[in-house]
Amino acid sequence: MEFHKGRLFDHVHLRVQDLDASKRFYRAVLDVLGVPFFSESPHHFSADELFVDRVAPGTPRSERGVHLAFQAKDRETVHRFHAAALAAGGRDNGAPGERNYHPGYYGAFVLDPDGNNIEAVFHGPVTRSAESVVMKPAF
Repeated sequence: MEFHKGRLFDHVHLRVQDLDASKRFYRAVLDVLGVPFFSESPHHFSADELFVDRVAPGTPRSERGVHLAFQAKDRETVHRFHAAALAAGGRDNGAPGERNYHPGYYGAFVLDPDGNNIEAVFHGPVTRSAESVVMKPAF
């Protein structure tokens, strides 16, 4: 038996109302897990693939809560993701296209049935050090 990790998620973005409380919580639990904060400011913090920022009270559901981004192997996969999500009951939240996050960032966004913002992203051609991390239980 073996588990392959690191192939599905690109990043997880949580939009919270009490950033200080979230910072205390995630610093404590991530410290136990050995995952340091990557960056932080009065408005956000991040650790590994987790990004957390503050939203104003009353922010619409489509702009708060969970944002989950899946890795896509190419631009065509981003298009297929978007079409499949819409056909399965998702709502458009950003058609496939380039974004100004960094050069080569190509993504599409949909809202799932609960209103979570779900994305597929292709960062452009890359060389991976490995396809995945392979974990084999020691028992």
